[in-house]
Amino acid sequence: MKDIAKIDWPQVFAGLNNSGFYNVQNVLSAKECHDLSNMYADEGHYRKTIQMERYRFGKGEYKYFRYPLPPTIQNLREAFYPPLRVLANEWMNKLQIDTIFPPSLEGLLGECRTAKQNLPTPLILRYKAGGFNTLHQDLYGDIYFPFQVVFMLSQPGVAYKGGAFVITEQVPRAQSRAEVIEPEQGDALIITTNFRPVNGTRGYYRSKMKHGVSEVKEGERYALGLIFHDAA
Repeated sequence: MKDIAKIDWPQVFAGLNNSGFYNVQNVLSAKECHDLSNMYADEGHYRKTIQMERYRFGKGEYKYFRYPLPPTIQNLREAFYPPLRVLANEWMNKLQIDTIFPPSLEGLLGECRTAKQNLPTPLILRYKAGGFNTLHQDLYGDIYFPFQVVFMLSQPGVAYKGGAFVITEQVPRAQSRAEVIEPEQGDALIITTNFRPVNGTRGYYRSKMKHGVSEVKEGERYALGLIFHDAA
């Protein structure tokens, strides 16, 4: 695993400010990706399985991890939170939102527990041929952190074809714009959970964003979703 503290965070922040997402390359090794994918079959790791077609979320399946989280996932959650918390607080200040995120992940989870959001949200997703994910946001309750991280566990073009990551942004008085991103195995795609601040003629405003996955044409695609707040 890459040393998260040594990531070029100013560059990450610039990307998040400009577009609402940033792809950090080679965070996980191929072995770590393989090990995480292999967890999918072990039901002891999970609190809930979602069949996406049942809820019209798309076509595929994902599973929410239970506490305690596997060490790799716990370490990633704890390591990514502090640097992202810095930008999160800057965003709240720009948008004049009366929220200050605490210095540690445990502090955020404590706020979640106070709000009766007690369920862990990290999840692993599997798409087979024909699978896709509709545009959505991962909020889960009144308490939510403005960033989340998606780790690509499968190698595009080898394990699967298609299945690109799609992000849309609602443009004021215009149609939404879309970005298509294809992270490599081991990459960490940092995205905004809800919106990003955009500086307009009257100051900063919230530009709403959603994300999804285009149709997988062949093979099987695994990804790890790292969400920092817990769910009600």
